[in-house]
Amino acid sequence: MDENRIKVSSLQSDNSSWNVFGVENEQFESMVEGAENDLSCGSTSSRIYGLQVKDDDDWPMVEKKGNQFLVNGQPFYVNGFNTYWLMVFAADQSTRGKVSEVFQQASSVGLTVCRTWAFNDGQWRALQKSPSVYDEEVFQALDFVVSEAKKYKIRLILTLTNNWEAYGGKSQYVKWGKAAGLNLTSDDEFFSHPTLRSYYKAHVKAVLNRVNTFTNITYKNDPTIFAWELMNEPRCTTDASGNTLQSWIQEMAVYVKSLDAKHLVEIGLEGFYGPSTPDRAQFNPNSYATQVGTDFIRNHQVLGVDFASVHIYADSWISPTISDAHIQFTKSWMEAHIEDAEKYLGMPVVFAEFGVSTKDPGYNSSYRDTLINTVYKTLLNSTKNGGSGAGSLLWQLFPDGTDYMDDGYAIVLSKSPSTSNIISLHSTRVAIFNHLCSWKCRWGCKKRNSLEAFLYHDDL
Repeated sequence: MDENRIKVSSLQSDNSSWNVFGVENEQFESMVEGAENDLSCGSTSSRIYGLQVKDDDDWPMVEKKGNQFLVNGQPFYVNGFNTYWLMVFAADQSTRGKVSEVFQQASSVGLTVCRTWAFNDGQWRALQKSPSVYDEEVFQALDFVVSEAKKYKIRLILTLTNNWEAYGGKSQYVKWGKAAGLNLTSDDEFFSHPTLRSYYKAHVKAVLNRVNTFTNITYKNDPTIFAWELMNEPRCTTDASGNTLQSWIQEMAVYVKSLDAKHLVEIGLEGFYGPSTPDRAQFNPNSYATQVGTDFIRNHQVLGVDFASVHIYADSWISPTISDAHIQFTKSWMEAHIEDAEKYLGMPVVFAEFGVSTKDPGYNSSYRDTLINTVYKTLLNSTKNGGSGAGSLLWQLFPDGTDYMDDGYAIVLSKSPSTSNIISLHSTRVAIFNHLCSWKCRWGCKKRNSLEAFLYHDDL
């Protein structure tokens, strides 16, 4: 996300009554259990309890086959969230408990992947105090985040630096370079100057080779980590041709793979179409998006990149005032990228940030629910056809008592029951895809219609 821009009880606990889009709890449980009994066309050790998936002790690495993610040879569709500040909170004993809280709450509504920062460059509570100089206490905080994620069966996308100034990012690397006597005139020289590239690569090496002090597992061998993200929202506005950023992606993706061939790698792009595909520029939210040095299709054709990332912020890209046009844009933006991931890239695409700010003119919770439902429905339309729409990550999930960190996009589940229900329902649908049918089946079994009655029930 651009820097400018509770414990949640199970919905089946205490015999309380709840309702998800007109489906009462008893009916919902029956639908899920019926689907489970009727459609167990592949062997599985999992049991879906409404909103929960209880896995066995096996914790394999996520892999990629064509345009799908796999775990143990079965589909792995993602329903996840962002909470970027976990490492910094874990570095302070007074706030460390919030890390466990957010994982517990996310798990309670079936979320399975969290994207968070594995960097804090040269700032308050910095992980990297100067090039290749680390604060061991903060590194142990990141160790704690990884170990807690595993405890709650949540996988992590770990981002390695930032395009924006928050938490240091490329501007901090440039400051370090200037302090070392380099003649640098733009923050974008982060992408091109060989010394700054070497600083970044040294950080990548330090993180990937880190041995977790809680689990004794090296990060590059830990299946808790879903993927490495090269950078949060990279842009290189000083080279609109995209060549500078393309060169950086090519070098860094291969470098990460040279250190860690087991984990998946993604770039962290927002998804803007660039000069190599002028016919796709019509899908960009505005004309400026074509000039920021990124190029969705070209960037993702790089060796070493395993899946595509896209962000969705109609309110900051088009207009801060809420309107139906935002929903229309969200749907067309997603469908274009899913199509491109299938047709040109042959890889999964994850919508790694999406949300709407409570500070926007015209905002209400009903609109947020509509936006989230639009994202989820668009993904399900891809999923049922075996398409490239591999999942999404809400921006962003917060536990109670962290309001002072809220940028307007925070979702606190205990304060948002309708949103929590939408997330839970989608998690259950994703869990069914992930656990009730083997990869080879591909939904060709005779029970498919029975399953679809639940998976594609009209929610709105």
